[in-house]
Amino acid sequence: MSTSAMSQGASTTEERSARDVLAWSRELVEPALREAIDALPASMRRIAGYHLGWWDADGAPDHGDGGKALRPALVLLAAEAVGGSSADAVPAAVAVELVHNFSLLHDDVMDGDATRRHRATAWTVYGVGPAILAGDALVTLAFDVLAATGHPVAQGAMRMLSTAVLDLVDGQSADMGFEDRSDVGIGECVSMADGKTGALLGCACALGASFAGADAEKVARMRNFGSRLGLAFQHVDDLLGIWGEPAVTGKPVYSDLSNRKKSLPVVAALTSRTAAAEELGVLYRRADALTETELARAAELIDLAGGRAWSQAQADELLKGALGEMAMVEPSPRAALELGLIARLVTRRDH
Repeated sequence: MSTSAMSQGASTTEERSARDVLAWSRELVEPALREAIDALPASMRRIAGYHLGWWDADGAPDHGDGGKALRPALVLLAAEAVGGSSADAVPAAVAVELVHNFSLLHDDVMDGDATRRHRATAWTVYGVGPAILAGDALVTLAFDVLAATGHPVAQGAMRMLSTAVLDLVDGQSADMGFEDRSDVGIGECVSMADGKTGALLGCACALGASFAGADAEKVARMRNFGSRLGLAFQHVDDLLGIWGEPAVTGKPVYSDLSNRKKSLPVVAALTSRTAAAEELGVLYRRADALTETELARAAELIDLAGGRAWSQAQADELLKGALGEMAMVEPSPRAALELGLIARLVTRRDH
């Protein structure tokens, strides 16, 4: 039996949980991802492998947390949803995962985060410059992976991915710019999050459908599914950045508040015109570091001002809209079920 047939058979004969699907995605994509990373110069390969959890800081084999592999799973399931083979979409899944990790390497430097996936971030181990260069290497490699497929849609796929990267970079730039402003509006904050997170998830689903030979309308529908899911995911991620348990998030408690991030629930709270918003604004404008007590108070004020409830409601509504977009492509039943499972997993507040 061919690899393609085996992959499709596995997706139609076994009942899988969301975590099973993510494990399947990692198993299918990791060999190709490792092959791609092996093509990097040794200096970049070492940093990338450490960041991905494959080896320790000295290059010895390790079993660190490499992330959920959400985006590759979306690529593979999107291909199956439109009647294609997940195996045929593996290069697209690798490319998307490379871009995602490029963004994480750079984000950690820009945010000054010392912890990622329960271990020291790459820049704290190898230095700022090397970590940035490793991120540059990963995003370059992503386009090389797509180009090397020779697939009829390869050129269009590279254009899709480049657009997503530009949107991601624009969103990250806006996010950084918000840190020095006290007048951030909720509309521009949503646009920032849509670019920073929604663009790549939308691209992941569009690439999967495209590699499966779907028509333009279905590709667009799957992109809409992914981008709405991405924005819902960002709402949840922002909630976890304030109230998430470090054992779950891999980051210190109140990490986003320590960095004065203008995240979605924070901006919703700051613009609520409530007494809690005024007090929160005073804390956010402080130049010195906030104490643990003040950070806890800031989290309480965001809740009192309605930011927490608003983000939770937005995530729920976006998830509903995403599933509606997916239904419009009349997806294969098994892929639809599993995309729904993944969507609900990543929009829970306890993962």
